[in-house]
Amino acid sequence: MALQRSTETYHRSMHFSPRTLGWIAAAVTVLIWTAFIVITRASAAHQLLPMDILLARMGGASCVLLPWAWWLMRPARRSGESVGSLFGLSPLPLKITLQAGVLGGLMYALFAYNGFFYAPAAHASVLMTGSLPLWTTLLAWWVLREQISATRAVGLLCIVLGDVLVGGASLLTVFDGGEIWKGDLLFMAAALSWSSYSILVRRHGLDAVRATMAITIFACVTYVPVFVLAVLLGGLPTHLMSAPWQEIAFQALFQGVGSVVISGMTFTHMIRYFGPVRSTMITAVVPGLSALGAVVFLQEPMHWNLILGLSLVTCGILFGVRQATPEPKTDAQKQGLA
Repeated sequence: MALQRSTETYHRSMHFSPRTLGWIAAAVTVLIWTAFIVITRASAAHQLLPMDILLARMGGASCVLLPWAWWLMRPARRSGESVGSLFGLSPLPLKITLQAGVLGGLMYALFAYNGFFYAPAAHASVLMTGSLPLWTTLLAWWVLREQISATRAVGLLCIVLGDVLVGGASLLTVFDGGEIWKGDLLFMAAALSWSSYSILVRRHGLDAVRATMAITIFACVTYVPVFVLAVLLGGLPTHLMSAPWQEIAFQALFQGVGSVVISGMTFTHMIRYFGPVRSTMITAVVPGLSALGAVVFLQEPMHWNLILGLSLVTCGILFGVRQATPEPKTDAQKQGLA
């Protein structure tokens, strides 16, 4: 009896409230998003090339999501139903898998990883992470016919001004042989790709876990064989054979398991508890934290245009969502847990 009571007491002590789980999910999401910018920029100084890092990302995520997707669709497969696509590996229909895989899987990663080899991490903080609300709002207006309020328009204007302050300065060096502008354009393209994927998810009401599985599996069955063939034919350089196995394993764990799988799940849980508006306000700290991390860990200089651009982008995100329509309360909030 004593053992039973102590076991019950232990389980009660390990039970977290929905509010606590929500904040844990938010903290993990912000931490991984911030670390992604700093670590990927630091990786540019090591041996692996952008295409190598992308292969490690897809390999690490596939090790987790491929077996998970197979197990997820097992009941339907046993009943004789036709499930998914891509040889039954993707849980989504083929057309949606292709669209999501290209936008959220390949294009985003290709643009982002190549961008870090040209531009500093602080530029990614502003132009990639900070521009997501800008592109998402504009695409939602164009594709989903969502209206843009006056207050949100002011917030978007702040983001545009911040982007111009950061990216405009690098464009002035085009004719002087500078290459930072290439990274800036790639960061903007990465933000546009991810925003397009987000709109696709909203338009079709896709489950975040299944969508993440689909984009990973699409990249696994398309990018991996093309990468191997291109390397064997000598058309694509790679440092995988000469890089330390520890570096490859780290990239597979962080970029694949961490950035794709774990942050995907924690971000989904954060959205479920806090809602999209409050979640956007929470993730608005990522540009500032990642820029600070670049200064502390990478010794990147923080010029006045970066500081001002970062401030404008952060204010634009907060201002744009602060005046949004109030969200309906979740079950946890109705019960007084939030």
